[in-house]
Amino acid sequence: MDALREMTSRWFGLVALCFVLSLPAGLNAQESDDVQLPEQSDVRIIVDISGSMKDTDPDNLRQPAVRLLARLLPEGASAGVWTFGQYVNMLVPHREVNNAWREMAIQRSAQINSVALRTNLGAAIETASDDYFTDGDLSRTHFILLTDGKVDISDDPAKNTAEETRILDTIVADLIERGATFHPVALSEAADTDFLKALATDSGGRFQVADTADALNLAFLQALNTAVPQEQIPIEGNGFTVDEGVREFTALIFWGESETSATRELALVRPDDQVVNLSEFPDNVRWAREAGYDLITVNEPLAGQWRINGELGEGSRVTVVSDLRMVVNPLPPSFTLQEPLKLRVGFFEEGEKITNPDFLGVIEVSLSITSEDGRSGTKVLSGEQPPEDGTYRDTVSRLPAAGLYTFDVVADGQTFSRKFSATVGFTMPEGVEPAESPEPQVTEPALAPEQSEPEPPVSEPEQSGPEPAITSPIDVSEVEEPETPAVQEPEPAPEEPEDAEPALPCLCGWSAQPAVVFSSLAVWSGLPSVSVNRISRRKRKQHQSAKHLRICRKRPNPNQNPSRRQSQSRKRMSKPRKSLR
Repeated sequence: MDALREMTSRWFGLVALCFVLSLPAGLNAQESDDVQLPEQSDVRIIVDISGSMKDTDPDNLRQPAVRLLARLLPEGASAGVWTFGQYVNMLVPHREVNNAWREMAIQRSAQINSVALRTNLGAAIETASDDYFTDGDLSRTHFILLTDGKVDISDDPAKNTAEETRILDTIVADLIERGATFHPVALSEAADTDFLKALATDSGGRFQVADTADALNLAFLQALNTAVPQEQIPIEGNGFTVDEGVREFTALIFWGESETSATRELALVRPDDQVVNLSEFPDNVRWAREAGYDLITVNEPLAGQWRINGELGEGSRVTVVSDLRMVVNPLPPSFTLQEPLKLRVGFFEEGEKITNPDFLGVIEVSLSITSEDGRSGTKVLSGEQPPEDGTYRDTVSRLPAAGLYTFDVVADGQTFSRKFSATVGFTMPEGVEPAESPEPQVTEPALAPEQSEPEPPVSEPEQSGPEPAITSPIDVSEVEEPETPAVQEPEPAPEEPEDAEPALPCLCGWSAQPAVVFSSLAVWSGLPSVSVNRISRRKRKQHQSAKHLRICRKRPNPNQNPSRRQSQSRKRMSKPRKSLR
């Protein structure tokens, strides 16, 4: 009897193990309540060179887009490039990314053209999905597909339709079961969008249409950021701060809307005021200029405040390689009310998680969410006490309206800063009214400055009990009008606290950004009421205690101005000690 029980127990254990291993990687990542260092990603780029691309990509924007990906792929990742028409060619072998691989990809990108007779997408996916190097596991494999989406293997339309069905139901379905993700990018609205959308949706990827050079660069950048999330340093104004823990940074600066190669002027100013530009840069700098962007990589950069002299286009960013890392759990391409988005943030030093409260206690971690039309809200995730396990947690179950949103996680540690960005879609359930629909109920009070001003007392910092949540949405369409505060409300300005955030409503833990705010943040889950004054008070407290943080090899000067901007420009941070963990 005991032998039978033992056999039964082992059998059930084996079944349970197989079930867990069969779960999609993205599902496991979202269900995990902790954050872990990501493994190196595998990126496979598939480029259409069929004759139809002459119409959808007449300027051959595919060449500079592939070069952008090659330059941005991080060291240690795996990648390969394939081109296809009637036949499939391995343009750049699938290997570990290093400088030699990048140079090969940049040189061979010139071979991308539009001369092939057919569009055999199925054969391209079958060839590029060889799992020899991954032992059958494609959970870290992302396919970035650049095409017009028109499958063309025959003059018979019925055969082409049958091939599309085979691609989705057989080829892609099998790859999805092994964890693969597809990110199709179409170069024209004339592409077969239904087919490409299905390819992305079924695999948990994102479909994008890019009909200009700038749009294609941004689309490739978003696809790469999903496949290989890279840590960033926030750009504030026209500069960014590099701490001494940074071994390398890469500045991707997109051009302004009206700039051309003849008018483009860009320079980086180091902390020692030395100017670096395209015509004159030191040996530790690599500078590449393409139509639409400049890409500057600096090895062993000087710590301190770097300035950017030139116009910053949309999507500009600075990524870093450092032993001190902020890691965010993989975010899904979209979420719904039934399947909310779970956010997990942690810090790692030399591969080990940091739980030291002395380190975490002086870091302000915040989440900002921005809609496509520019409205945004920000919530501080770091509480009065840091999390014991070092993981900051939050859940977003609903947004004001369906659409794409940019999620920005920013960590401000006074002497260092990190940033994570991702684009996530929110799908509104059928039959559910948008969160902004109740706004007309409070339109009238929002018109009068004297009625909208008393809002802050709802979350006064002196309250000892729980602060009441504001459940009614606030229409800020009129608050954003510059004429109203300029003419009717000059007197409240002196009453504003010196270090307070902009005087806009703070709803359920979310503070409004200048001139923009989500009108119905009260419907977002997990948002305790936090006043702007309390956030400012906590920030001052953190700055005052920062002098006790042993984050540098030498103790900071306690007489130094604790202002974040001055400390960033004057202090040079050493790599954190292992005692932080």
